[in-house]
Amino acid sequence: MKTTDFLRDKAFFTVIMLFTVIFESAVLLAFNISTYLVSMLFSLHVMGMCGALAYEYMKKCRFYSNVVERSEAIDKKHLISEMVFRPTFMEGEIFYDVLQMANKSMNDEISRYKTLSEEYKEYIETWVHEVKTPISSSRLIIENNRNDVTSSLLEELDRIDRFVEQALYYSKISNMENDYIIKRLNLEQMVNDSIRRHSKVLIENRAGISKENLSGLHVYADIKWIRFVLGQIIENAVKYKGEDFKIRFCAREEEAGTVLSIKDNGMGITQKDIGKVFEKGFTGENGRISRKSTGIGLYLCRKLCRKMGLKIDIESSVGEGTTVDIYFPQNKMLQFEES
Repeated sequence: MKTTDFLRDKAFFTVIMLFTVIFESAVLLAFNISTYLVSMLFSLHVMGMCGALAYEYMKKCRFYSNVVERSEAIDKKHLISEMVFRPTFMEGEIFYDVLQMANKSMNDEISRYKTLSEEYKEYIETWVHEVKTPISSSRLIIENNRNDVTSSLLEELDRIDRFVEQALYYSKISNMENDYIIKRLNLEQMVNDSIRRHSKVLIENRAGISKENLSGLHVYADIKWIRFVLGQIIENAVKYKGEDFKIRFCAREEEAGTVLSIKDNGMGITQKDIGKVFEKGFTGENGRISRKSTGIGLYLCRKLCRKMGLKIDIESSVGEGTTVDIYFPQNKMLQFEES
């Protein structure tokens, strides 16, 4: 709080008080009161007024300076009401009480929205688990009655299953701290498992699969989450495949850890889109062409990787294909179990 700001705020009061003192002195002089006595009274009035203003300024300056300093020192500005002391002047007390009421109201609203969000998340999780049953039953019926029509239905059913899985992960993404366990995983087995889980779609699209330098390497990740991440990458490679579809899995060891690269020879991603592919809802030029993209898959991949302490990057050239790199650091500060 600046002194000039305080004096400007008190300018009207100061002018009125000075006018009153001067008028009072003039009246006293008109009644032939001693000039010395009038001067003494005038000085005492002015000194008293200055002292009162100085005392008020010190109280207000201490409080408002504390508010400004605390608000600048914290990142979460909404906590400011819990970090300032109750002032000893009336305007400050009113401000403090209003701040406390606003903070309580905000906390009540946050609690309400948290409750609604938690209820919605629980509903989605329950719905996903419930809908998995008819999907599995439908798949079994189709498998026992194979023909051209049911084969097409099975393909669409697989798409529904993938979207349902996306919905499950999306609903849990904001509160997944207790939903994963980091384990030591065999990298080659992990890749083989993902290929096996997507073997049907890879075979149907005549994918040429190659693996390099995977043997003997181990990484730390949550098996369920990393399966989802690899599954999304494989599905994207299939979705935007080019002629003579090929997909290559290779690994390299670096000083900081192990890098798994998944490279395809598909249509590739334009440079204007490459920096946005991990944004929620972004489909890009390829998504508009194929109309199969939801803009959620890679967004979830990055979110899950960050939760596990991994890093995911993507490089691409139009007409040449796309490479996705997943970085597995060696030193984990996360909870894990030796498998």
